[in-house]
Amino acid sequence: MDEKDLELLRILEENSRLSAEELATLTSLSSCEVEKRVLALEAEQVIKGYSTVINWERVGNGEVSAIIELKVSPERNYGYDRIAERLSRFKQVKTLRLMTGTYDLQLLVTGKNMQDVSRFVSEHVAPMDRIRETATHIIMKSYKENGNTLFELKEPERLPISP
Repeated sequence: MDEKDLELLRILEENSRLSAEELATLTSLSSCEVEKRVLALEAEQVIKGYSTVINWERVGNGEVSAIIELKVSPERNYGYDRIAERLSRFKQVKTLRLMTGTYDLQLLVTGKNMQDVSRFVSEHVAPMDRIRETATHIIMKSYKENGNTLFELKEPERLPISP
């Protein structure tokens, strides 16, 4: 992997819908070279997929998101990997991270409503071996997702000046 691959990755992370021609212009490569590099990065699993950032609040589907923090007892020879692999199989889990601090793992979970999220945590996550503690935080509103703002800045109203 060289600097051009890194440049391509940064651009694609910002906007994965750019054509090979547009990427070629931005990177000073030929479109053929861009296509070869992107295919190679996909084959190497560096590029894992492409996604769309959706402002679900505007869609109005009523889905609830929550951040679940877990204290976990690591498993000998595997650390956190096996429990993370088990948790990642649930369709409700959108994001799963190992992190520093008070909690070991952080999950971003979605459900139809707060009861759905609560039921998922109490029936599937909390009873798992090696889970010592959970903390659930319901997301009330998202302002920015994956670098994309989810609100429009309105021009401030100018107050009339009176003499």
